[in-house]
Amino acid sequence: MGKTTTTLMLVFLGVLGALAFDNREMVTLKIPFGETYEMSKVTLILFSTILGAFVVLIGFFIRDTKRAIDGLQEQKRSKREAKIQAAYAKALNAILGHKDEEANEALNDILKDDPEHVDALVRLGDIALGHDDTAAAMDYYRRAYAINAKSLPALLGLVAAHERIHNWQGALRHIDEILDIDAANLTALYKKQAVLERLEKWDDLLSLQKTILKLEVHEKEKQREERKVLGYKYEYARVSLENAELEKAEKAFRTILRMNASFLPAYLGLAEILVTRGETEEAINFLEKSFESLNAPILLARLEDLLISVGEPGRLIRYYLSAIAQRPTDRELKFLLGKLYARLEMVDDALQVLSSLDSTSLPGAELYRLRGELYLKRNQSLRALDEFRAALAAGRLETPAAYCCSSCSAHGLEWAGRCPECGEWNTYTLDIYGSCPR
Repeated sequence: MGKTTTTLMLVFLGVLGALAFDNREMVTLKIPFGETYEMSKVTLILFSTILGAFVVLIGFFIRDTKRAIDGLQEQKRSKREAKIQAAYAKALNAILGHKDEEANEALNDILKDDPEHVDALVRLGDIALGHDDTAAAMDYYRRAYAINAKSLPALLGLVAAHERIHNWQGALRHIDEILDIDAANLTALYKKQAVLERLEKWDDLLSLQKTILKLEVHEKEKQREERKVLGYKYEYARVSLENAELEKAEKAFRTILRMNASFLPAYLGLAEILVTRGETEEAINFLEKSFESLNAPILLARLEDLLISVGEPGRLIRYYLSAIAQRPTDRELKFLLGKLYARLEMVDDALQVLSSLDSTSLPGAELYRLRGELYLKRNQSLRALDEFRAALAAGRLETPAAYCCSSCSAHGLEWAGRCPECGEWNTYTLDIYGSCPR
């Protein structure tokens, strides 16, 4: 017992003794529903003090016991969390090392200790999705979602699973849930963009692009998204044209050209609108003026098809000759005129034009191939053979693809406003010399 406690007890006994000396009277203490007792006032004070001390002692005992129990529980919880954390770190290392079986084992061990471990469920879903087990992945993601409906990894997992089975509406529903939680989540916005593209919701995409452009901070990505605005407007116009909504299509195409005067698919779209309306002459004039302004061979190719379809190849030839007279060093125009002559079976004229071109200055094998075919039609087999040998030496002998993507070098026989391979717009060009890589 410490000195302070001893001193306090002596003081207390002294005060109690003084009180006992001056207060010798007896008091009656009646217990409810019990007996009655007589005792001195000092005895009552002493009894009350002892009783209060006992109550305080019981309170301290209860408090200390609770602290001890809480400490044991906290210690146990800390050990469990440390075990789970170590297992999760082991699982992450296994995932990074592409050891999926080891990762699965570690993650399942976590779920034995904590069945509601959201991150473990999401990682198991990711592994299952990586092995194309979409049903198992969906189950893991849904379990994580049921535990925490605001878990972004769980929601993104559900989006990926729905995308894998081409359930675009399901994917869109969960993307919208993410955006309800975080409206500025660029990952979710880009996911929504991809899904809306799949669904061909071009009008919705144009609205979405406004949000993306406000949030995107990287200049390179921002420029890419600005190009997509033109692409989505083009797709909106194209669909309108296909649905015979000519006024909507024309308005959209003209809006595109105000934004970017070199967007060639819009020129072709406007020409198609004029043809659909029966204004063929206006379409021809429009294509002529557009080519003179942009010098884009793809416009000349469409003009060629249009004039031949209306039975006016002579007008096309005159246009070529006039253009060449203005630009006598333009090899592309001469080559295209030679191809036109060959297409119209004007063999001598074709050979005259194509033979005037310097083979070594043109890429690809198309010039050699064309001349070889023309010599065959004139029964000049030896000269044709020489041309075909030169074509083989220069590249390919087969008929080249008609169009080529300037962005990814994809090629095709039909023109498209958007490259089917890389997804860029306004990149499909006329493969004039057959030099597109294949």
